Amino acid sequence: MSRRVVVAAICAAALVSGCDLSAGSVLRGEMRGMELDPPLAKPSFVFPAADGRMYDFRKETDGDLALIFFGYTHCPDICPVHMNNIMAVLKKMSESDVRRVHVLFVTTDPARDTEQRLRDWLGMMDLRIIGLRPTAEEAIRLQSQLGIQPALVLEPRAGHEGNYDVSHAAQVIAFAPDNLGRVAYAAGTRQTDWAHDIPLLLRMKAK
Repeated sequence: MSRRVVVAAICAAALVSGCDLSAGSVLRGEMRGMELDPPLAKPSFVFPAADGRMYDFRKETDGDLALIFFGYTHCPDICPVHMNNIMAVLKKMSESDVRRVHVLFVTTDPARDTEQRLRDWLGMMDLRIIGLRPTAEEAIRLQSQLGIQPALVLEPRAGHEGNYDVSHAAQVIAFAPDNLGRVAYAAGTRQTDWAHDIPLLLRMKAK
């Protein structure tokens, strides 16, 4: 029996039994996303949320799974596709697991993405998505800290000053319950990939 088959069998058995998996042990090479080696340290930040409160990332997500994405509400494709695919998978999971998954949408366009705009846009998908509105400078610092190319506001066409695009990274960063950034998910990640990886990520515990 090949090593890959053995590892897959171990993972399947752990999921059925509900046992926690030691992060980075039997899961290496089994994730559908791109595994980060070395993993990312979990950042500390407090940003205004779309619901008007201040959101403390480390406090709110400690010991849970956090999925962070940087985008903007006027994005024509990648942003809504990523968010809709993740939430479609969460809707099929148990409520106990869903409560341990935090989906964060961090705007890279705070000039247009007001609290109301974020609430309205996220409400069209799922209000469980946490919309965060840092300043442009704060967003750039956090992206750089996570090794993500900072977003860039593009020059609008003449006569369309208020209608511009924002060039931004397309990956979702997954911080597992061991509080480390373990996996990155590029644009084009399918619902079947999320459905495969999220249960495994939820069971990653610190050694």
